[in-house]
Amino acid sequence: MYILIFNHYAGSPYHGMEYRPYYLSREWVKSGHGVTIVAATQSHIRTHNPDYKKKVTEEHIDGIKYAWIRTRKYTGNGIGRVLNMLDYIKGVYNMMPQLIKENPDVVIASSTYPLDNYPAYKIAKKLNAKYVYEVHDLWPLSPMELGGYSKCHPFIVIMQLAENFAYKHVDKVVSILPCAEQHMKEHGLAAGKFVYIPNGISQEEKNNSESLDEKTKILFPTGKFIVGYTGTFGLANSLETMLFVASILQKDYPGILFVFIGKGPEKENLMELREKLNLANLIIIDAVPKEQIQQVIACFDMCIITWNKQPLYRFGISPNKIFDYMYAGKPIIQAIEAGNDMVADANCGITVEPENPQAIADGILKLYTMSRKEREKLGNNGKQYVLANHAYHILAKQFLEAIC
Repeated sequence: MYILIFNHYAGSPYHGMEYRPYYLSREWVKSGHGVTIVAATQSHIRTHNPDYKKKVTEEHIDGIKYAWIRTRKYTGNGIGRVLNMLDYIKGVYNMMPQLIKENPDVVIASSTYPLDNYPAYKIAKKLNAKYVYEVHDLWPLSPMELGGYSKCHPFIVIMQLAENFAYKHVDKVVSILPCAEQHMKEHGLAAGKFVYIPNGISQEEKNNSESLDEKTKILFPTGKFIVGYTGTFGLANSLETMLFVASILQKDYPGILFVFIGKGPEKENLMELREKLNLANLIIIDAVPKEQIQQVIACFDMCIITWNKQPLYRFGISPNKIFDYMYAGKPIIQAIEAGNDMVADANCGITVEPENPQAIADGILKLYTMSRKEREKLGNNGKQYVLANHAYHILAKQFLEAIC
């Protein structure tokens, strides 16, 4: 079987996020299938963007063929990003004769925004191939609810037409959002065409993780109960709330230490607030390479993941961070209101109300006062759950079984 994937933001271990297309494709290649990923040269979520001058450049990565469409650089979510999207879609249309010659059996539209569904449908229809829409975020609902765009805004109208087109014509929708089917039906998706395939982990990569850098290792004090966070320092991560949690616990629980490891636009604000609150029980450490994340988490006694209150989460979540925590066998505090609750499903920790420092502090203390054996049991529950439900070799198989 030959699989063609359109994903504007697709990355790889060598480029950075987004990783899901790479991990699924690598498993498909191992199973004997061929895969081409058509991606843009410029993405705001990659660590390293390919710098190719040709309109389209082919590159082979671990058996996967990447076709990089040259797109303009941009910053933020303004007109530059919109023009970058249009560069990509124009490039896809220009590539269509070449892509048709590859004769794919399955065509997957997987960019965050839905515009690549038009060329995906055309190619699939011409070749009598399966046409699949993979949904990561609900567009245009996400920019409407997060960015405050009106449903009458021209950009939103265009995206809504593309979403409706996809749901009307698609053979199957695969989504990481477990509770999104009703929304999709309201926009034209027929019953029986929705399947939930969450994000996951590469067990192979986790087992081959690198040792923690000595400069980072010495930053972890001994004799402390460490509540750890790894990842982006952004507004959506609600880390400011965590500083108020640290403030609540600082006086009466000096044995608890909060450790944040990562980078992001809110880092300076967090450091300023830490000084303002005079927090001696919270340290912020620079991001470490992805290959060392498991060794970082091994230094934690428990992990935390916090979210802002956000209506979009009613459709469910599938954060990669939580799977890293589970695989490391650590109990988890999760502060969120969402359509699903993987921490509860796995019985690997406690879910509390988001943006509520006292509720989060109480949850931390509940785990803190448990015996080590009880915490280890919760951590082991998480590890067994993620191995059974979120390993990419399992997800890749489920994906193909769902669409074929």
